[in-house]
Amino acid sequence: MKIGVFGGTFDPIHNGHLKIAEAARAKLDLAEVYFVPAARTPMKGGSILPAEHRVEMVRLAIAPYPYFKLSTIEMERPGLSYTVDTINELHGKLGVENELFFILGWDSLAQFPRWREPARIIQIGRLVAVPRPGYPLPDKDALEVSVPGISERLIVLEKPALDISATEIRQRVAEGLSIRHLVPEAVAEYIKENRLYLR
Repeated sequence: MKIGVFGGTFDPIHNGHLKIAEAARAKLDLAEVYFVPAARTPMKGGSILPAEHRVEMVRLAIAPYPYFKLSTIEMERPGLSYTVDTINELHGKLGVENELFFILGWDSLAQFPRWREPARIIQIGRLVAVPRPGYPLPDKDALEVSVPGISERLIVLEKPALDISATEIRQRVAEGLSIRHLVPEAVAEYIKENRLYLR
């Protein structure tokens, strides 16, 4: 099987995330897409919502889609979470005969050479890069110099763009504005009920 892996802080998960996962699934004929909320990520500063809230919002958001799955693999691992460890562990759990497709934004692709063991990541699975407004597609030749072999392991999707910002959603909640068009209804209800993102 071809299996997608979509990591992120999901703080909160929103309709843009679902649109990207669905586009990758349809385009690459993925049997499943695993959403992997990050516990603590070395590449992102600042505070993020406690893991249990972010996991529950992902669970609510993907519930209507039988081919979307939740993995709490990073929550179960102590310390900082590195993608190479997650991909390695998932590969073992899901079956080494299955092919993994790691979904990331063009902005993250630009940083990819700075990740821990990027060569190992592309050895285990393929990268699926999706556009983000304001971020150009990184130079593939430069990426190849930094991570030899990446060109053959990289799939670039030209759409859809991740045109919704989690930062904007958090700001709107803090200001008392509606987010119903930005997140699944169940997620909007959860944020409201648990009084998340209020200043």
